[in-house]
Amino acid sequence: MKTRFSIASLILLLALFFAGAAQAVKPDEVLADPTLEARARALSEGLRCMVCQNQSIDESDADLARDLRVLVRQRLVAGDTDQQVMDYIVSRYGEFVLLKPRFSLRNALLWGTPVLLLLAGGVFILLSSRSRRPASPALSAEEQAALDKMLSD
Repeated sequence: MKTRFSIASLILLLALFFAGAAQAVKPDEVLADPTLEARARALSEGLRCMVCQNQSIDESDADLARDLRVLVRQRLVAGDTDQQVMDYIVSRYGEFVLLKPRFSLRNALLWGTPVLLLLAGGVFILLSSRSRRPASPALSAEEQAALDKMLSD
């Protein structure tokens, strides 16, 4: 009984492990030219499925992902370079379609703003806590003498 459970769980684990390897590309989408198909697959791995959002269009079964795969292949057959295909897709769907966004000032500001806000907040807290400390009044001559007497005893 225990061995049967172990084998069943191992098979299930292996099936789940290799489930991500299944590609959603349909046979009717595959290009006849293996070079163009390899380029299409490489480009598809870098494009996000707008429906699934955490999968590339190469892995997704969504209709929009299929449309994007077909569009990539059409642009490659038309003679576009990889960069031209990516630029066309980005111009049409926005930069969110890229799984690895391009480095730009806009993206740097997007990622850097929370860090800058945290630093500004820390500086504000530090400066405001220093300015709130009440100034301790100076000791009178009588109090200073009493303190000196206590310390010397």
